[in-house]
Amino acid sequence: MAAGDGDVKLGTLGSGGERGGHGGDESPGGAGATATGSSWAAALLAAGGEMLLNVALVALVLLGAYRLWVRWGRRGLGAGPGAGEESPAATLPRMKKRDFSLEQLRQYDGARTPRILLAVNGKVFDVTKGSKFYGPAGPYGIFAGRDASRGLATFCLDKDALRDEYDDLSDLNAVQMESVREWEMQFKEKYDYVGRLLKPGEEPSEYTDEEDTKDHSKQD
Repeated sequence: MAAGDGDVKLGTLGSGGERGGHGGDESPGGAGATATGSSWAAALLAAGGEMLLNVALVALVLLGAYRLWVRWGRRGLGAGPGAGEESPAATLPRMKKRDFSLEQLRQYDGARTPRILLAVNGKVFDVTKGSKFYGPAGPYGIFAGRDASRGLATFCLDKDALRDEYDDLSDLNAVQMESVREWEMQFKEKYDYVGRLLKPGEEPSEYTDEEDTKDHSKQD
């Protein structure tokens, strides 16, 4: 029985050893699979990161190219006839201060002469540098060479807002007159004031060079 017991014990140990051997065979295989999976995951992550980096670089290059085109390309393309040419204001000398009758003012409509003048509340302004607005093809071209006071006060861009005779604006209400004064201040800030719009029979003032220079220096 002792020997039998010994045989049983040895058999048991042998079985355990075999299982241990099998377990030992399986363990290295599982570790290898885990290592392979990890390497694949690392490779995928590396590939994905590289792809994202390439996409980001391409986007930056495209953005830079677009900005360059916006800044320089449009200048070369131009916007139609006359593109690239200097504006009338850049080629004309600054106008000396003087007063205007309605007939004299109408000569400066941007069509008969390149200079554009208009009057607001009895003041005449040189708006040549705003020719894209007040030139013959501009949205406010109707005011070029005319007294724009009534049209600005009533927000009207029709010929009904223009008068062929001197307009004293006496029929405008308080709100409309306040609007005229606000427009006058805006034009003074942006454009050159060149003189007064004369009433019928009124004589023009004589302006000295010193007054003219002083007036322009205030606007600058």
